[in-house]
Amino acid sequence: MDLQTTHSMVLEILQRASSQNPDILKPAETKLKEWETQPGFYTVLFNVISNHSIDLNVRWIAVLYFKNGIDKYWRKNSPNAISEQEKTTLRQGLVSNLREPINQIATQLAVLVSKVARIDCPKEWPELFPTLLQAVESNDRLIQHRALLMLHHVVKSISSKRLAGDRKIFQDFTATIYAYILNLWNNYTEAFLRDINSNQPAEVITENLEKALLSLRILRKLTVHGFRKPSESQDAMCFMKVIFQRAKSTLESRKQLRGKGIYLLELCEKFIIHLTKILLAVLDTHPLSYVDFIQSTLEFTVFYIFTPEGANLIYERFIIQCFNLIKGILLCVEYKPAKLIEMTKEPETLRAHQIKMAFFQPNTLTEMCRKLVSHYFLLTQDDLAMWDADPETFATDEGGESWKYSLRPCMETVFVTLFHEFRETLAPVLLEMIQSTNCLVSPDDLNAILRKDAIYNAVGLAAFDLYDEVDFDQWFTNTLTQELKVKDNNYRIIRRRVAWLIGNWTGIKLCPELRPALYMTTLSLLHSDEDMAVRLTASTTLRHAVDDFEFKCEQFRPYLEPAFSLLFNLLKEAHECDTKMHVLNIMSLIIERVGIEIRPHSESLIQYLPLLWQDSEEHNMLRCAIVSTLVQLVKALTSVSASMYPFLLPVIQLGTDVHQEAIVYLLEDSLELWLAVLENSTAMTHELMQLFNNMPALLEYSSENLRCCLCIVQAHILLAPEQTLKAQGMPVIVACDSLLSDLRSEGIVLLMRIVETCIRAAPNIAIDTIKPILPRTFEAVYRDEDYPMVISMYLSVVARVLLASFPTFSDILSGLAQVHGETQQGIFNKILDVWIAKMPAVSQQDRRKLLGLALANLLTVQSRSVLERFNGVMVNIVEALNDITKTDENGVTVDSLVITGGQSPSAFQDEVDYETEHDLRKRQLILSDPIHNIVLREYLQSQINELKSQVGQVHYEQLIQMLEPDLLTQLREHITL
Repeated sequence: MDLQTTHSMVLEILQRASSQNPDILKPAETKLKEWETQPGFYTVLFNVISNHSIDLNVRWIAVLYFKNGIDKYWRKNSPNAISEQEKTTLRQGLVSNLREPINQIATQLAVLVSKVARIDCPKEWPELFPTLLQAVESNDRLIQHRALLMLHHVVKSISSKRLAGDRKIFQDFTATIYAYILNLWNNYTEAFLRDINSNQPAEVITENLEKALLSLRILRKLTVHGFRKPSESQDAMCFMKVIFQRAKSTLESRKQLRGKGIYLLELCEKFIIHLTKILLAVLDTHPLSYVDFIQSTLEFTVFYIFTPEGANLIYERFIIQCFNLIKGILLCVEYKPAKLIEMTKEPETLRAHQIKMAFFQPNTLTEMCRKLVSHYFLLTQDDLAMWDADPETFATDEGGESWKYSLRPCMETVFVTLFHEFRETLAPVLLEMIQSTNCLVSPDDLNAILRKDAIYNAVGLAAFDLYDEVDFDQWFTNTLTQELKVKDNNYRIIRRRVAWLIGNWTGIKLCPELRPALYMTTLSLLHSDEDMAVRLTASTTLRHAVDDFEFKCEQFRPYLEPAFSLLFNLLKEAHECDTKMHVLNIMSLIIERVGIEIRPHSESLIQYLPLLWQDSEEHNMLRCAIVSTLVQLVKALTSVSASMYPFLLPVIQLGTDVHQEAIVYLLEDSLELWLAVLENSTAMTHELMQLFNNMPALLEYSSENLRCCLCIVQAHILLAPEQTLKAQGMPVIVACDSLLSDLRSEGIVLLMRIVETCIRAAPNIAIDTIKPILPRTFEAVYRDEDYPMVISMYLSVVARVLLASFPTFSDILSGLAQVHGETQQGIFNKILDVWIAKMPAVSQQDRRKLLGLALANLLTVQSRSVLERFNGVMVNIVEALNDITKTDENGVTVDSLVITGGQSPSAFQDEVDYETEHDLRKRQLILSDPIHNIVLREYLQSQINELKSQVGQVHYEQLIQMLEPDLLTQLREHITL
């Protein structure tokens, strides 16, 4: 690409690409994508970025395209890689471009340089760091700032490399640069603190504070990732010590920044937070190097968040970081000694434990506990305002790792950690608090209500550790249920908290006799005239009660109708997607737990779900909850009425179509629903059959849901064998064949069971349908490379094919012979040898009988290979006979696997929790299985007789003489020779 002639052309296309008009934007993007592999394209982009007179939006587009191009084309082995010559020119230009006036573009350039550095440093770009460090010392303030920004992003990128060689390079680099960066940070920090104390203009403070923050970010990466053990570096330990003093000075100076603009205040708060982030990172990554700072950290955090003097200087994000530091020290595994302290091998672990125990004295713990409950746990005016404005969001539990970033979950986590660690000290303190509030308070006394709410919160959080201290049954009966009867608006705070408290204690300590009272109490809070946040909390309590190990359906039966009705009303009245999901999941759980009991109460939900499905088109997670509920409904109803198909089948279609975006969210639940519908359907319909067209693509889409997909295939085959095999049988088998080589043993067994089901359900047409997978199946037996369980399944399929169609059996052997350049007899010999050798390892009696039937079948195919191995064949048949032959109550010898008059096929099925239509079809399949309708002893007798007439008396007697004496004796017990 000629730079002179193409610069204006690229510039014009970039201008078009920054347009808001899609008609102009799309062609420009297409053109840029076409050019991104052209030599010289990135040089043109760099020239556009470097020209500060060009429109900002155009330069922004150029820098983004350049950055993305590095990921695709910078590495030497990338397709269409950028040439070495162009890369050299670009590297030189990038480190000299340090006068970028726009912050956003400067940041993108820094990220861009860091991406190149991650690939090229240090071998291809040794001059990068010297150049940047030289620029940091520049007298030009802009160059100095941009160099620091670039250095920060480069260090951040390189520090994240995890290979041992890369880590060693970064540690060596840290050793050379650490003292310099530490000194730089000290100077900038002192400068901005001096500026604040001398009341300098905001611009002056901002400049030094920005540079102090950038150098601090560099120090963080160097300290955490640049040392094998930071404790071995004097500079690193010096830096860690000074953090506490710097944080104290900055917190005190922060008060003086009010009135100097929001940006400066936020920048100062970021600086303080970054100091605490370094402490947290070292504590997490190098806990044994942090032991020297445990005392300082605990004194620092407790001063600021638990004393009146420190409380005047703090803000929410800093409080969260302090709580996280306390929690990190309490939960650190390296600070916990062995149960027998003298058994602790690491001296630093023992020292850390001693420091912790010395600090957390009973009076300190008591004060911390009281402050947490009486101050931090109190609902604020902001909380109550949010409750009034958006009760659904207020009532939603924050899950995951919200304790790292949100104040309430964070301090609650610290409280639970403290209480668990020091239960003996803190339990009496909390019990005293319970006693102080163990009576009804005036609905007009909001402060008393908030105090009670905070104490009840603490009791709920510490439920496990208060198991032996609190008589919850008595408390529930005498106090908590009375609190719920107060309907004043202010008392909704207590009603919500009591509902939550009961939910927390339900699975821990509540006698079974009180469960009806629990259900009645919870349902009383679900009525439409109750506050929405209280109703949602009560619904969660109901979920805990139903999901408990002690749950008994018969106890819940009287409350099922009102519970389901009230939850249904709550579902309809909720506005937020998350709330509807929450309520649906509870209803789904109830349906799962009560099973068929739900039938009389399900009609309203069945009518409502299609409407909810239409309204949730933009909310895939809500649709997941709907599908999950449908799964439980279908299972509970045990038979799917045709009236449900118009809703169910399009839902399944959407969730299982690989061309739909929704499949990412809906696939797993939709497959479960599909299977449930099939298992509970009495007949195949055209619409249900159409769904099976999705299956071949699903089998290739992901192996994650393979088990469920194969269960669906089996259910389809049993519901309509011939229809299914004719419609999509061949594509499904071809897809299965392509999967076979990549599957582990469990997957292969599942696949072979499907092939076996095809033969059992529709032997006439299945043989042709399954042909694509048979060569690989026979090949596996021929190679004899798999585990006994897998070989057992392969042999079972081979045996089924042999019994169903000997010509097909011969065709597969012939095909294998061509592939291996052997005779058909040679292939047959090897397969027969493996069969004879492996059959004793087959443990299931039904499979042993199947293989025995197939071997007996081979006796009359007039094969020399079989007659040469007559002794081995007969050994395996006789052993199978010995296993399955039993004497009945009349003393008659019988084949124990054959279904006789009056005997149910269910005797040969696995037990199930509830019987579906699918289970009935599996039972019918058993009736037609040769294993269960052919007596092996009689079949062997007829085959021996046939063999005798085929080979003649002389040859027959020679065959009998080949048998070992013991085998001959056993054989004569079963048949007449």
